[in-house]
Amino acid sequence: MSAATVLLAWPVRRWLVALAATVAFVLIVAVPTDLIDTPVFGREIPPTWWAWPSLLVSSALGGMLTATYVRAPSQPDRSSSRRGGWIGGLLTYFAVGCPVCNKLVLVALGSAGAITWFEPVQPVLQGVAVLILLWALRSRLLGELSCPTPVSGDVARA
Repeated sequence: MSAATVLLAWPVRRWLVALAATVAFVLIVAVPTDLIDTPVFGREIPPTWWAWPSLLVSSALGGMLTATYVRAPSQPDRSSSRRGGWIGGLLTYFAVGCPVCNKLVLVALGSAGAITWFEPVQPVLQGVAVLILLWALRSRLLGELSCPTPVSGDVARA
């Protein structure tokens, strides 16, 4: 069995959680980065052509990753990896955001440095974010295939 096989065998409940989490990730990133225009947030530099597609990919991966934490009724929780997802989400936030609107980047590099140094790196950040989210999702899915390790009390009873 592969990670894709595990994914295809998900119950409807997991797919619904994945869908809800995907929508939540889109809103959590798109509103403060002003990809979705609101009167609360603004952008000095317009979004890049790749901002929405990359946000949707990262959000879908994040949604599926979140759904791996929903245990199937007939299966014990065997997934092992609990790292990686938050790093990919944070990198996506920095990648699709306005380079001069990000206060951390402005403090570290100034407005000229944000445009000169940070803006060209944003696509790389997004690529790394997607790779980390893919790795985390694959680890969680393959963890469902692994055999459970007996707890020390289980060994004593055996």
